[in-house]
This record gives sequence, C-alpha cells and structure tokens, in this order.
Amino acid sequence: MRAMGGISMRSVRSAAAVAVCVLGVATAIVGPALVDGKGDGGRSGAADRRAQALRAGHEAAADSCKKPEASLRPSGASGPAIKRIKNREINGHKVGKLIAGVDQNSYRWGYRDPATGDLTGFDIDIVRAIAEDIFGDPDAVIYRTIPTSQRIKALQQGKVDVVVRTMTVNCDRIKDVAFSTAYFQAGQQVLVGEGSSITGYNRTLRGKKVCTAQGSTAEAELDRPGSGAEKLGAIKVKPVPNQLDCLVRLQLGQVDAVITDNALAAGQAAQDPSVKLVGSRFTDELYGVAMNKDDEDLVRRVNKVLADYRKGGDDSPWMRAYRKWLAEDFGGAQEKPAPPDPVYRD
Repeated sequence: MRAMGGISMRSVRSAAAVAVCVLGVATAIVGPALVDGKGDGGRSGAADRRAQALRAGHEAAADSCKKPEASLRPSGASGPAIKRIKNREINGHKVGKLIAGVDQNSYRWGYRDPATGDLTGFDIDIVRAIAEDIFGDPDAVIYRTIPTSQRIKALQQGKVDVVVRTMTVNCDRIKDVAFSTAYFQAGQQVLVGEGSSITGYNRTLRGKKVCTAQGSTAEAELDRPGSGAEKLGAIKVKPVPNQLDCLVRLQLGQVDAVITDNALAAGQAAQDPSVKLVGSRFTDELYGVAMNKDDEDLVRRVNKVLADYRKGGDDSPWMRAYRKWLAEDFGGAQEKPAPPDPVYRD
C-alpha cells in the first residue's frame, strides 16, 4: 500500500461530520470503559499441553521476530475456540455470539453513528464479516469498547474473542497476543493545530508538548532511547488512555501536537478543520485482528475471512469498505489503495 502522508483535508465539512466530532469529544473526556466480567463463558482451568506448545511456538517466533505480520494459513475448520464462541453462555443462557473489542471514538474506523447510535466504520465491517462467517449472521456480535491501553489485557483475560481496533502488529505485541494477517497499512504522523509552526516529526517539535496514547506504537516511538522525544527535544506529556483524548487536549490548547496513526488522524482532521496532518508518515505499520495466543483455530478462521475479504479486485469487500469509509478523507494520498498482501509462517 502506498504511503498516506501529506493528506489534504477540505476546510468545510458536513454537519453530520461535525456532529460526530462533538460526540467523539464528549466520550473521549469520559473515556470508554472495558465491560466488567470474568470472560462470559470463556476459558476455564489450566492450559492443556497443546496450548502450552502453541505458546512456546509464539514465544519462539517473537524471540526471532523478523516478520511479525506473518500469521497462520487460513482454515474454515472449527476447533476449541470456535466451539467455545458458538456455545458461549452468559448468566446461564446460551448466546452464541462473537465478543469483539472495538473503539467507539475513531471516526471512520469504529464510532457511533450520531443518528442511529450504532457502531459503524471500517473496523466494524471486519467484525461483522467474521461473525457472518462463524454464525451466518453479521449481527451475532457483542461489542465491548476498550481503551488503547487495555486491548491486550482484554484478550489475555478472555473478556473478548477478538480486538479489531486499528491495532498495529509488531514484535513486542506478538509476545502477548496472536494476530491475523494484515488488513491495512498505516504509519505514524504528526497532528497539529491549523496555525502551528510544527512541520512534521522533526526539530520543529523542540520544546513542544506532545501527546500520545498509552500502549500505542506512537508512545513506543517517542520512548526509544537516543531517538524519539529525546532526540527531537520534544516534551512528552503523560500518555492518555485513548488517542482521542489527545485530540481533545490539542483542541483545548493543552498540547502542541499529537503523534498517532495517520489513518486515525485523517478521520480526525476530516471532523475538525482546525487541525491538520503535517509532514509525512515516519513509520510503516500494519493493522491486524488480535486474538488470544491459544486460539489457533480462531486465527486461521479470521485469516480465511480476510482472504475472502481481499478477493474481487475493485469490487472486493475490502475495496467497497475503503470507498465507503476512507476514500473521502484520504483523498489522492493513495494512488492505488489496496489491502496488504498476506504473509504466512506455516
């Protein structure tokens, strides 16, 4: 996929987009919470020998990490994880639904339609495709909104089956969770106010207050020894639970810049003409569906869904979703948008 840096946004936006922005700011101040629970019909007991072997394999892959985006080959077979999902019980009642960890504040990716209150966006369409493949019903989903900092913990504790939340696949994260093949390519970029003198991820950040989300790849980039904030001379403020909280701080003048995925920032700039992306992206990052490391059959099933999602060229489900949710905001920044090619390790 081509780089998405230098995105140019229209200064005038529709009333609907402004309404979404107001909703997003309100929820960002409160902060979405992870639904309490003990897994709602998830795993019980100690991991068996097979699970231990899977973990050992994941750990070995992480220790020799060269292609973190390499995942398991697709399969439609139903194993323990798929059976658990299909037979799930909550409060003694069989519900048979996928539990998905998502965002509700990322315009175009995972957000609540202000007119209907429904969760919508590019990531939500992928969740619906997974549910349709497993249950034959795209609505067979229980959505749980989780902050950036809680994505991995929610999977490890069995509170969700999948996290589809603009989550970057990298060597650190594959030590803790399993990922599908990549479904989108993005990168870190700088978001600033319209009149800012900051021109990108460079020395113009010297002495400036910079906001990132806790547990994000942006935070890791700024924390790199001998690089990041130290090299740039930027002032790194305390990370916030959600990336949208950074946007609120920028709007209130509490920070000078936000470092985040340009895919997310493009949507924010589309909502609010008082902010803009500057410079070019300075990392290459791939989004994947995250799952528990023990759920090999679920990883393969999701990869089957994504393989089908990519098929069809310009009429593929991926391209239709891109045109519906993202094309307007990315404009001509991508000469030929397309899903990343899958990489498999087995």
